[in-house]
Amino acid sequence: MPARRTVRTALAAAAVALLSATAAACGDAGGLRGAGATPTAVSPAKLWPDLRPASSPAYPYSVATREVVKGITVPGGDIHKVDPVDVVEAEIKAHPDDYGSKGAYHATVDRLRDCRAGGDKARCPLLPPYYRDLTGDGRDDMTLGFRLYPTNQTAVRVYTVEKNRLVQVLADNDAILGVELAGRSLIERSPADISGYEYRTTWVWDPGQRAMVFSRDEYLNTGAGRHAKTSSPTPSATPSTTPSASPSAGPSASAR
Repeated sequence: MPARRTVRTALAAAAVALLSATAAACGDAGGLRGAGATPTAVSPAKLWPDLRPASSPAYPYSVATREVVKGITVPGGDIHKVDPVDVVEAEIKAHPDDYGSKGAYHATVDRLRDCRAGGDKARCPLLPPYYRDLTGDGRDDMTLGFRLYPTNQTAVRVYTVEKNRLVQVLADNDAILGVELAGRSLIERSPADISGYEYRTTWVWDPGQRAMVFSRDEYLNTGAGRHAKTSSPTPSATPSTTPSASPSAGPSASAR
């Protein structure tokens, strides 16, 4: 099963001097002035040119996940007809090491039973699925999320349909602040270990690997120790292939 990297790359950019100079220029109503001598262009300095290049990565990290979901058929190739509860149950069956009695997410199994008719919906770990074309084939794909008890992590999955087969094309587990769909990209927001910062990870469709691949990991300042508020996709009662994401209104999509 997917696991988030233990080490993230912190990316930061500073342009204080440039912004200060621009602000000063905007407040000057006078005529033209000389900017002074133009500094000589300096090419990038290549460090350690004799260092032998690495031939393999320092640690494995899968940038793409692709897996045919066993036991699930897609009637007429319409992903809206797939029961999300069946999909999560298929994952549990396929990965007993994660969901078994000694697995990290063992409590998810019992709670998933409450997603069925007659169950306690307050205990159901499944979040409402969203539908949007993320692969560019003109048909809706399904973005699914469910809580991974007893941890504070959330599973984020994306599924597409190929020849009436359900195919998982993104699988990631993380502590989640929010998930956004922007065009054909999926963006995860996760808490950082420093107050006022968060991680944002972007996944995009790769036609070559036929999967959603890891594209960008950002470490951003959200300001004042609070996480920035962002807009959410607008729910729609009738799922359809549209530019906007729409969650299912079916009973199996209840979430807490």
